[in-house]
Amino acid sequence: MKAVLQFRASAGFQDRLRQLSPEWLHIVVVDEGDKAAFALEMRDAEVLLHVLEPVTADVIAAAPKLKLIHKIGVGVNTIDLDAARAHGVAVANMPGTNSQAVAEITLALLLATLRKIVVLDRATRQGKGWSLDRDALDGAGEVHGRTVGLVGYGEIPRRLAPVLLALGARVCYTSRTPKPNAAGEWQEFPELLRASDVVSLHVPLTPETERMMNRTTFAQMKPGSVLINTARGGLVDEAALLDALQSGQLRGAGLDVLATEPAPATNPLLQLENVVVTPHVAWLTPETLERSLHVAVDNCDRLVQGLPLVNQVIP
Repeated sequence: MKAVLQFRASAGFQDRLRQLSPEWLHIVVVDEGDKAAFALEMRDAEVLLHVLEPVTADVIAAAPKLKLIHKIGVGVNTIDLDAARAHGVAVANMPGTNSQAVAEITLALLLATLRKIVVLDRATRQGKGWSLDRDALDGAGEVHGRTVGLVGYGEIPRRLAPVLLALGARVCYTSRTPKPNAAGEWQEFPELLRASDVVSLHVPLTPETERMMNRTTFAQMKPGSVLINTARGGLVDEAALLDALQSGQLRGAGLDVLATEPAPATNPLLQLENVVVTPHVAWLTPETLERSLHVAVDNCDRLVQGLPLVNQVIP
């Protein structure tokens, strides 16, 4: 069986890929930027191991042997599910494999934003660490004593909430229904916005959630609060976020995801000192990749044997 992994894989990851792949599974790694090589390899591929590059109807139509699109991660908004269904291509994902990594970087972005780590790092490297503007740290603060609102309560918030509580934060969350044994207080979304000093997004991008953070919802947030987004860039109206940050309605934002990726240097959010950004790598750790490979190989084996796939999104 031939599988194509469209990913800018490190040498170490490719070595591990070879070690974990059984003899019957041939995994070809194609750099995300090499469109010609990708099109060539997909002509006889049975499985596509998909990371972030969109899987369009054209990609699916040009792969006549394709049987499975396997998302390395959770969100399938970058896959044309209707086209996959029309061509009889199964789609599966990997809930839980990246939860620890995303929970950790969510906390890292929260702390970096509250404590102005990027500003302090830059000043210290320039030899100005002890000659900062006297008001530079007025907007900084601790997690302790603040209310952190988690939008969504899947595996990532479930791991994050106890850590926040241990640091002395009050935790609230919103979801369709209250969750049993949740580490935090359930609230309606508008109530959570009004109560929270930090709002962290943990929901998939759907028509219902697209631009859920907009001028109306930013206005409902507490003045001087913080937004953290490690989910999907499309959840946020970036023009409205820019205005909220510049006006002081928001103290800062920690973002691993943006509406357009890779983010162009011209994105005005990147010019603000109260924004901490990373390039959609919250999920990307060697441990996540290791877990993901095991799931992918198992599902490929199931495909060969005609067994039901694990975490199948569409048949």
